[in-house]
Amino acid sequence: MSDQDLIKLYSQRILALAADIPHAGRLEAPDASARRRSPLCGSTVTVDVVVKDGHIADFAQDVKACALGQASASVLGSVAIGRTRAEIERARDELRAMLKENGPVPSAPFDGLEVLLPAREYKNRHASILLALEATAEAMEAAEKARCA
Repeated sequence: MSDQDLIKLYSQRILALAADIPHAGRLEAPDASARRRSPLCGSTVTVDVVVKDGHIADFAQDVKACALGQASASVLGSVAIGRTRAEIERARDELRAMLKENGPVPSAPFDGLEVLLPAREYKNRHASILLALEATAEAMEAAEKARCA
């Protein structure tokens, strides 16, 4: 990877998002939590959710990831409250397709993930970028199962 590639990949917008992640931390009494880790780079994201009527009512995330993973978590954090599991799963699947299959940018309200388009070329970063959405989908599924138990 050349210096120019790194500059393009870690654009100022990505770094600004990474520096200001909404809902950083943990919840005191979540309905469910999920932790996802990328074995390739060691990035981890832990998500806590409170779900009411099928929507995220409260959300927190503990993000230990590269700037790209942090930027992805930042975009998610800015729109997570009020989302359903189906919306989170759709965003996860659309982001995966954008990165791995040259698919379109995820649909609103997750279209801010467009900032990660340059990461398509860096397959070793894809897992870290997907962690926050994967953990959120997993936490929502766990919350639903706990409610039904």
